Amino acid sequence: MKVAVSIPDEVFAEADRVVAELRTSRSQLYGRALREFLARHAPEQVTEAMNRVCDAVGVESQEVRRRAVRRILQRVGW
Repeated sequence: MKVAVSIPDEVFAEADRVVAELRTSRSQLYGRALREFLARHAPEQVTEAMNRVCDAVGVESQEVRRRAVRRILQRVGW
């Protein structure tokens, strides 16, 4: 889908820098950025997807949460 949007000059310049660094296109960068933004603002979809995976592999979601919390706590300096 082609769309036209207006963005601030400094955001455009930074995006062009990232495009060159990643050796990708503006369209790919903007698509990726929008996907990440939407995922961050729709946590219920992430939770639903994780629950489907847990159901498919037969893992209790409580166990997955426990393991995830343990990993996070191990990375945090106390």
